[in-house]
Amino acid sequence: MNSLVLNAARLITIATLVHATSMTGALHAADEYSVTVTADHQDAIYEAGQQAAFLITVKHGDQPVSDGTVKYTIDDFTRGNQSAVFAEGELTLGKDPSRAVIRGDKAGFLRCQVTYQPDQGKAVNAIAGAAFSPAQIAPSLPVPDDFDEFWSDQKRQLAEIPINPKLTPVDSGDAAIESYDVQVPCWGGAPVSGYFAKPKSAAAKSLPAILWVHGAGVRSSILSNAVRGAQSGMLSMDINAHGLANGKPDDFYAQASSGPLKNYRSIGRQDRNTIYFRGMFLRLVRAIDFLAAQPEWNGREIVVIGHSQGGGQAIAAGGLDPRVTMIAAGVPAICDHSGVIAGRVNGWPKLVPMTDDGVPDPSGLEASRYVDAVNFASRCQAQAIMSVGFIDSVCPPSSCYAAYNALQGPKRILHEPLMGHAAPPHIQDAFFQSVLDHVKLSSVETP
Repeated sequence: MNSLVLNAARLITIATLVHATSMTGALHAADEYSVTVTADHQDAIYEAGQQAAFLITVKHGDQPVSDGTVKYTIDDFTRGNQSAVFAEGELTLGKDPSRAVIRGDKAGFLRCQVTYQPDQGKAVNAIAGAAFSPAQIAPSLPVPDDFDEFWSDQKRQLAEIPINPKLTPVDSGDAAIESYDVQVPCWGGAPVSGYFAKPKSAAAKSLPAILWVHGAGVRSSILSNAVRGAQSGMLSMDINAHGLANGKPDDFYAQASSGPLKNYRSIGRQDRNTIYFRGMFLRLVRAIDFLAAQPEWNGREIVVIGHSQGGGQAIAAGGLDPRVTMIAAGVPAICDHSGVIAGRVNGWPKLVPMTDDGVPDPSGLEASRYVDAVNFASRCQAQAIMSVGFIDSVCPPSSCYAAYNALQGPKRILHEPLMGHAAPPHIQDAFFQSVLDHVKLSSVETP
């Protein structure tokens, strides 16, 4: 892969994630003890009803430990619910790996958490996951009957607001690239705020477009994303999630995070007209309006790419706007808000509050259905690439797969049995290479 692709692939920075944590099946303590857990299928994928075994080994330095015991628990991610513990116990170590065996009776994911306590020093832990018929994971609730009507009305109100972008030149650091701070009026409470870049002297109708969207948190748009996308031959725009001014001191964003945007994910969550993600998703459509209005846009490809909250936004953009031809959604959030209804753990941001009786709040549950990426996925015809971590406790794999299975266009998913909530370099490389392949293939096939 050439340096241009490598540089572009690095655009999906760990800073855009909710939590930049990657877990593997082997975690090492300072005293050099380590525990490794892996499934007995290399891909950790099984059919529902099939038996899976988690293979557990302990080492002290490079030497296997064959004396002592390990404790394990196998559950389905629904913490605090004892009935969700499928198996637990203590296994004796020996020359061969210890085996924690479980049968997955239905489509879903199970994780095995292992602890080894040496005679001296701290306990050592490891986690691994396994999937059971993940392609059969269905939406936890149907799409609301008036889902399309609601969003059509939202987009109609957005269209009544002139685009009228304000572009302020900024230094791209590359003499071949023009770049700008962009503010675009939007319906929904805040403008689109981002950085936009394009190759200088590009011909009219010659360039595809890419929109970079952010994970959870409060920060500026990222100029380097916009610039590097342009260096790869695209109209490239990076927008922050909240319509905030760009390039401000860190204190500006810290104050917004602890002030008006504190716990933004819960703002207005009792009503579909006030729920915070409504405005965030409308900003996606308005950003696409801006890109599609550029004279250099080739009229064909628009890609939306992001991780975590950005992954959920990418799916929403693909479902809301038919101009989107590809989405790249890493460990997507905002999926399966009603998962608890189907006995699954809800995805981030755990949007639906629970009542004192331990059931979903009816108003919050109903409102959440209008901003669930699973429902947008069912309207998305775009090409898609997605990643899923089998031990991701932030955006659980069942929530990601509920969205993936609903996608209507050509798609592929990158499975990571030992990954938590992360965007490691090989995922970033695969995503951006898929973007470049999509643009090249479509450009060749389209007259």
